[in-house]
Amino acid sequence: MSYPRVASLKTATAFREYLQKIGAAIAFDDVLDPPASSPLGRPFELDGVRTGNRFCILPMEGWDGTPDGRPSDLTRRRWQHFGLSGAKLIWGGEAVAVQFDGRANPNQLVIAETTKPQLAALRDTLVTAHREAFGANADADLYVGLQLTHSGRYAQPSVKGRAEPRVAYAHPLLDRRFPAGLTMMSDDDLDRLVDRFVAAAKEAHDAGFAFVDVKHCHGYLGHELLSARSREGRYGGPIENRTRFVRNVTAGIRAAVPGLGVVVRLSAFDMMPFRKSDSGVGVAEDPGAPYRSAFGYLESDAHLETALADAKELLGIFEGLGIRWVCVTAGSPYYNPHMQRPAMFPPSDGYLPPEDPLVGVARQIAGTAILKRAFPNLAIVGSAYSYLQEWLPHVAQHNVREGLTDFVGLGRMVLSYPQLPADLLAGRPMQRKAICRTFSDCTTGPRLGLVSGCYPLDPFYVAHPDAEKLKALKGD
Repeated sequence: MSYPRVASLKTATAFREYLQKIGAAIAFDDVLDPPASSPLGRPFELDGVRTGNRFCILPMEGWDGTPDGRPSDLTRRRWQHFGLSGAKLIWGGEAVAVQFDGRANPNQLVIAETTKPQLAALRDTLVTAHREAFGANADADLYVGLQLTHSGRYAQPSVKGRAEPRVAYAHPLLDRRFPAGLTMMSDDDLDRLVDRFVAAAKEAHDAGFAFVDVKHCHGYLGHELLSARSREGRYGGPIENRTRFVRNVTAGIRAAVPGLGVVVRLSAFDMMPFRKSDSGVGVAEDPGAPYRSAFGYLESDAHLETALADAKELLGIFEGLGIRWVCVTAGSPYYNPHMQRPAMFPPSDGYLPPEDPLVGVARQIAGTAILKRAFPNLAIVGSAYSYLQEWLPHVAQHNVREGLTDFVGLGRMVLSYPQLPADLLAGRPMQRKAICRTFSDCTTGPRLGLVSGCYPLDPFYVAHPDAEKLKALKGD
């Protein structure tokens, strides 16, 4: 499968014509507004919270903490870059496990009383960098949270490469990928985990974070519980049971830490798991078969509205709970990454994209816009913008101005080009050599046992000892 690189679409006419050719409904502004009138620089206010602009740093899973769950110098460098970015909404900063068995890798951060001082210092690193770059009072409209997670099916807490999955229900397709066996979490296990999430939220509050994200995306435990229709007991079956976890966590946090914000990052729709075909291109694992193990099953893009019925029902529940900040994403990096993070180049264990990645970007923009229209009183963050590359600010400006999203979320782009928001908000041209081209080495490295960073574009990681190891492992 061969698609033109985004960088080759150099004019607005060329980009628009190509989008029309492939049926990717992405609207954009040909010209960027001056900083003083840009929608991207407009403050946002909700529920007594004010953020100074419309850029959001999305939480990413770290692979460079210490074995006991504390930040390393590499972690601190990344958080310093978050502060230097100029973005005013830091959505959880990083996926932090609430207990050891919930880590997705043996170097993921863990929140506990023993690690709380280091996490507080990590936040301070971000805020200090932001003040030094943008002024002594620049953090007055900076909103910084921490993402709390249990990796569930994708837990790998002890040894790199050794899965220790803890699942919500028996999955007809994904269970095949764990031949060594899985541990089914009981209702009592989940009750105890609710208590642990509440305790972790208290620890995050003590460390200075303004909110916590109760993670419900990408196939991790919270997300998997949403599709646990076949599960028996208190946490499975009807929607009341499948949302019991997030409802009980939210109620517990409100009782224990009434001043702490509660937000959710949500995979709002999903599709069947994909696998690598003989040609290397991703294909549906069981095409044509009925698939009932999804929250928001997307059969085809023509049925996106239908697929979002689950998410709409959930957002209605969130409004009733007072959860008014929601970050929208889709799918999972483990079983359909072309949906979750559109990219030209897959990681070493991935598959070639079965569609032009711009189609995946358009899908997430459209899904986010549908939810924003349905829930105008929620603060909505959009995802999947990095693949737009040079056209990212043009699409972002249009989407925020037209109310298709409230915030533009940046993930991988921040690893290669942390100052992108600051440059755009100051009217400076983009630094083309720093723009993320979705080479996926930031994923390939960790999956091969190395630290995560942008090896192709970040000079620090270009010179890192793991860069040569990565080349050797990839056969470059």
